[in-house]
Amino acid sequence: MPGIDECLMEAMVLPGARGAAVIEWTSGLALGTAGDAPNGDHEVTAAEMAELARLAAEHTAFGSAEDDGADGGEAGTGAGPVPVEDLLLTTRTGYHLLRFVENTLDDSVFVYLWLGRDEGNLALARLRLRDLVERLALV
Repeated sequence: MPGIDECLMEAMVLPGARGAAVIEWTSGLALGTAGDAPNGDHEVTAAEMAELARLAAEHTAFGSAEDDGADGGEAGTGAGPVPVEDLLLTTRTGYHLLRFVENTLDDSVFVYLWLGRDEGNLALARLRLRDLVERLALV
């Protein structure tokens, strides 16, 4: 199972990859980064992406009937899986993809990938990122 550094290296070989990070979304801290950051600062990018992840993970609008907290837990609190698999933000120049990691103790980690819009292959990136996240070992 790849660790954080190996995961980021694999993400960076995707067509159009400009930057990647593994981020803990409750604190907004980057656990690892590779490549460039959209605003030139990986820590600021991690905090901004974590805010988007928190919004998606904590709002019930994104849950289905099966994800309504019937087990007594709330989404995004470590009491159950986040109801969202990934987020995609499209800008005029790129794609920002966030994929939640479900194999952590508290489900509070995601992988962030920034792709150039002209060079990036969004479908391929989503598939590869899904596979990467499933194999990611966080220790």
